[in-house]
Amino acid sequence: MDEELRKVLEDTLNGGLYQVVISNAREKDKASKVKIRPVMIKEQLLFQETVYRGAQVFHGNYDDVEAMERIENYLYEDFKQCEIEHTNGKVIILVSKKRKMTIKKKLATNVGEHGKTSAKQAQKTISMAHNRVKNYILKEGTPVPFLIDLGVQSADGKIVHAKYDKYRQINRFLEFIEDILPALPADEEIHILDFGCGKSYLTFAIYYYLHELKGMDVRITGLDLKTDVINKCNRLSEQYGYQKLHFIQGDIAEYRDVEKVDMVVTLHACDTATDYALHKALLWDAKVILSVPCCQHEVNRQIASDILQPVLQYGIIKERMAALITDALRADLLRAKGYETDLLEFIDMEHTPKNILIRAVKKPGTDKAMRQEDKAVQQEEMDKITRVTDFLHIETTLQKLLLASE
Repeated sequence: MDEELRKVLEDTLNGGLYQVVISNAREKDKASKVKIRPVMIKEQLLFQETVYRGAQVFHGNYDDVEAMERIENYLYEDFKQCEIEHTNGKVIILVSKKRKMTIKKKLATNVGEHGKTSAKQAQKTISMAHNRVKNYILKEGTPVPFLIDLGVQSADGKIVHAKYDKYRQINRFLEFIEDILPALPADEEIHILDFGCGKSYLTFAIYYYLHELKGMDVRITGLDLKTDVINKCNRLSEQYGYQKLHFIQGDIAEYRDVEKVDMVVTLHACDTATDYALHKALLWDAKVILSVPCCQHEVNRQIASDILQPVLQYGIIKERMAALITDALRADLLRAKGYETDLLEFIDMEHTPKNILIRAVKKPGTDKAMRQEDKAVQQEEMDKITRVTDFLHIETTLQKLLLASE
């Protein structure tokens, strides 16, 4: 690492940092911008990285050494400019085509004669460092009707201690929603379908966030098998005046009441119910799919391999491998059908083992009327998946549904 750059980063990350903004990408088809700022997580100072790539946003948390290495790599490989805001001022780093760095420093006007910041400025830095943890989308202390009725908040807006994990989960999910907003229509009604909505914590959260906070024209339909749950959710929706939030009783596989859906959400739909929901989303050509699968038994019943037998003989290992393989194949199948697909951590493993979220965003310009060359690429991707499933002697429901609908 360039010695001057190392000193700048060491001074920056040791305290007083507001944010690092890395921009001016060398290649247009890669990330367009990266932001890094300090956060306190479980009493540990980390640096949160936000990467902007097209309509998608990706997050990661790193210690100071990892953050320094990532900033260095970004500057040498992907970007031409870096701007660092600090209590002591601002640093601008420019990188030429030949990777020569020019570092310019500008002292803040409130830095004292000995290079120290005022107590007021230092307090601002501390507030920013804690911002990510405490500044949730649904703010603690602000009463939200559905959170109160669902037992997450008390009447004065305080989070019920036993429900704090649920509160964090709801806010984490809304961050995923925030990330995919650019992929949704901006000038027309957005139709969202939530398969297997259950008690509908997140269904209400999506409607409240998009309609009440963002002012978007959104219509949400929640579907679940339990009639009593559906009736309660409809009563609450009517009580809150949520005119375009409705709940219906029904089965995912049999649902055919609409012809177009912009976003499909399926959270903890059991076993192959997730496959039916994903298949419906593909048939509707949905722009966004968010899925947290549950109880992936299908592959566990089928998987067999002489080579992997020493590993698969352990029941718990076989079960976990089968679950991971199931979700990876689902993500691959969505990618083969024209989606940018990621597997993301939903919430901490300590709260629930069902913590993988499949996020799929429709690639611009890909629709059902595919060009011949696009179909060839899709078939090549499907062939790769088939080689994996043949090796493991498995066939997933989503594969069978896609084959039957071709």
